[in-house]
Amino acid sequence: MSEQFDVVVVGGGPGGYVCAIRAAQLGLKVACVEKRGALGGTCLNVGCIPSKALLHASHMYEAAAHHVGDLGVEVAGVTLNLPKMMAHKDKVVTDNTGGIEFLFKKNKVTYVKGAGRITAPGAIEVTGEQPQTLTTKNIVIATGSDVTPLPGVQIDEESIVSSTGALKLASVPKTLIVIGAGVIGLELGSVWRRLGAEVTVVEFLDYILPPMDGEVRKQAQRTLSKQGLNFLLGHKVTGAAKTNEGVALTVEPAAGGDAQTLTADVVLVAIGRRPYTEGLGLESVGLSTNARGFIEVDHDYQTKAQGVFAIGDVIGGQMLAHKAEEEGVAVAELIAGQSGHVNYGAIPSVVYTSPEIAMVGKTEEQLKAEGVAYKVGKFPFTANGRARANADTEGFVKVLADAKTDRVLGCHIIGPQAGDLLQEVVVAMEFGASSEDVARSSHAHPQLGEAIKEAMLAVDKRPLHI
Repeated sequence: MSEQFDVVVVGGGPGGYVCAIRAAQLGLKVACVEKRGALGGTCLNVGCIPSKALLHASHMYEAAAHHVGDLGVEVAGVTLNLPKMMAHKDKVVTDNTGGIEFLFKKNKVTYVKGAGRITAPGAIEVTGEQPQTLTTKNIVIATGSDVTPLPGVQIDEESIVSSTGALKLASVPKTLIVIGAGVIGLELGSVWRRLGAEVTVVEFLDYILPPMDGEVRKQAQRTLSKQGLNFLLGHKVTGAAKTNEGVALTVEPAAGGDAQTLTADVVLVAIGRRPYTEGLGLESVGLSTNARGFIEVDHDYQTKAQGVFAIGDVIGGQMLAHKAEEEGVAVAELIAGQSGHVNYGAIPSVVYTSPEIAMVGKTEEQLKAEGVAYKVGKFPFTANGRARANADTEGFVKVLADAKTDRVLGCHIIGPQAGDLLQEVVVAMEFGASSEDVARSSHAHPQLGEAIKEAMLAVDKRPLHI
């Protein structure tokens, strides 16, 4: 007789492994099935973590080569050792994924290596390294997402790459074309631009970073252009052909017009991600995906099949690792009889370019569309003492608050350490704070976070340092 589990999680990415750990903490007998051969999903293996390792390393390289001299630190003969940089990235990945295995052992989560397929209610067949059939009271689907393909552009992970291939190029391309001006495209485009590539970003829309506040988008484009990224907006790629020199892309205006050919050594396809449900066996429990490929769930993450739950990228919403983690915790608590929930109005989003770009809550465009009366407070980093001391003054903080109640409705930052600075506002919004609440909180001096305080003061038109 096979071992009986309370919960089997299919997928060991951020949502899945966190769900498994939380369920185990609550006293449930848990297994997690993962076919990659390493835990952590796309994020830890070929996404968030390795990209941040390269973003940081490339930033250090560019600073040493071009910027620290302004501070009196003169460095001669800066050279790039790309294999060593890649080795650092790989070690970071290995250390992190190994850390999750340790956490599984610590929390007594059974880690099953192989591909999981639902064969009946409460039954999962595992093929691969550890073939077996698992029986369980509850199934949590956390299979994540995959790269969205672009018709006419065949990814080979050599000269035409996805984000996965862009993280392991053997040399710095002389020219790189990025298709898609979203988070992934701009982050990885920034890496290779810093390391010496000439980078052009082609985007279907007339602007970059579509989820972001319009004012932040414009500032981001100006800043990234100044750094050397080239933008071709309002254009679509209709085909790609490999040549002896690299890749020839056929590009034409999105609104219609004459096509042109762009050439590059490497092309990065970064137009988004789509839910991954291949081979999952949804039909065996009467489930199917919707028109966009997502699994539909109710407010408790329960699918239409009793005892089958789903979380993370596979159910839609913001495709973010930390959003999936929060859903993983919530569904584990719900299965255990507690009252887990996720406040989707306070999920932060960060673009790890330099400067960083971060947001939480509503954009100004959304509030206008919804007819919500609001007030705006802004404060530039040029007026922040610590930013000046750090010679890092690009950008600003923008706060949106309800015109009647003063409740903080959104915050948008482009500037140094924006992702870390934003968390103060995330917590404030979680507690329903007003801009005055944050403004009256003492902020240590000198710190970048004083820009948050000043932007909150500016909502009431009373900033102190501008």
